[in-house]
Amino acid sequence: MKEQASRRRILRMGAVLSGGMLATKDAALAEGQLGTPLGPYGERSTYEKAVRWRRDTKTPETGSSFTPLADSVGTLTPSSLHYERHHAGIPNIDPAAHRLVIHGMVERPLSLSVAEIKRLPSVTRTLVLECGGNSGAEWAAQTAPDVQRSFGLVSCSEWTGVPLALLLAEAGARPGATWVIAEGADACRMERSIPMAKAMENILVAYGQNGEALRPAQGYPLRLIIPGWEGNTNVKWLHSLKVADQAYMARDETSKYTDLMPDGKARIFTYQMEAKSVITFPSGGQKLPGQGLYELTGLAWSGRGRIERVEITTDGGKIWVKADLQEPRLPIAFTRFRLPWRFDGREAVIASRAVDESGYVQPTREELIAVRGVNSNFHFNGSKKWRVRADGTVTNVEV
Repeated sequence: MKEQASRRRILRMGAVLSGGMLATKDAALAEGQLGTPLGPYGERSTYEKAVRWRRDTKTPETGSSFTPLADSVGTLTPSSLHYERHHAGIPNIDPAAHRLVIHGMVERPLSLSVAEIKRLPSVTRTLVLECGGNSGAEWAAQTAPDVQRSFGLVSCSEWTGVPLALLLAEAGARPGATWVIAEGADACRMERSIPMAKAMENILVAYGQNGEALRPAQGYPLRLIIPGWEGNTNVKWLHSLKVADQAYMARDETSKYTDLMPDGKARIFTYQMEAKSVITFPSGGQKLPGQGLYELTGLAWSGRGRIERVEITTDGGKIWVKADLQEPRLPIAFTRFRLPWRFDGREAVIASRAVDESGYVQPTREELIAVRGVNSNFHFNGSKKWRVRADGTVTNVEV
């Protein structure tokens, strides 16, 4: 009798569940069997709301927009959410009329169309790109309350283009040529001086990003991609490469993107971005719904190469625990790290620190300031601390 009663209860539960599924299906059918028509270009779900945050400026053509790191999954940044930094707006360039001129101290000056560049042997690399001013407000502890606005001037994409070394070899640099002056076609004619040694190493003249053409905001139709170097050197809307025997001391490598030291002197040409990491969950502005098991996760990267280790603290830096690193770990690219963590309802201060393949260890904010002071606006790579309060609210320790 007990077995029959149990069997009847299971059958009744099955009937209820199936009825619920049928009701759900009927409700869906009542809303309409057909979805939206196919379109020429894919769109994300209307339920996804992650967008870039833009810092307001007096001139709308200048400024920055920040990648929503807290909403990211994996390690690649969608082209539409890649951070932006503009000095004179986004030009509308016809690729059929655009040309790249290589001149100066060369044997054979070149004027190449975009189509001609695309015919050359290409290279595809996944690389991180970070603005030299990313996290700049951290120096003076005036940073924003969340990870997007404090660390969001960094993104990671798959870039496709032609090695710059190939183009320079074709032009034939003359003896004594030690620099390449890259210039963009935007209104401010962004200009940066690049050492010839780096130009012959691993720079791309890119025309593709994440499997399609560059977006206009990312330099369409051509831009430099310089692995591991500050974003400003990766000149967008590239139209001129002048080979020279000296740096040009342009505005954005003298008055900007330099490091003002405590003694009043400034370091220039500090191109390489050091190892850096940040916890994106939980992070500022978020709230844990209650006590229990969570996965701390975030992103690490380095302009020096591959990330070898990431450590996490949940007690403000007294004890550090090794996090799991998601493969593949590519050099000069985002690496996703994870660590299981049980929130017990007590206040905690969490942070991460990265170690790259060169052995460089990401410093704390205090260690960085001890050497660099607080006068700089650029190249901050200190650890970011988040405070998890007893009610699960997460805030920026420095705010």
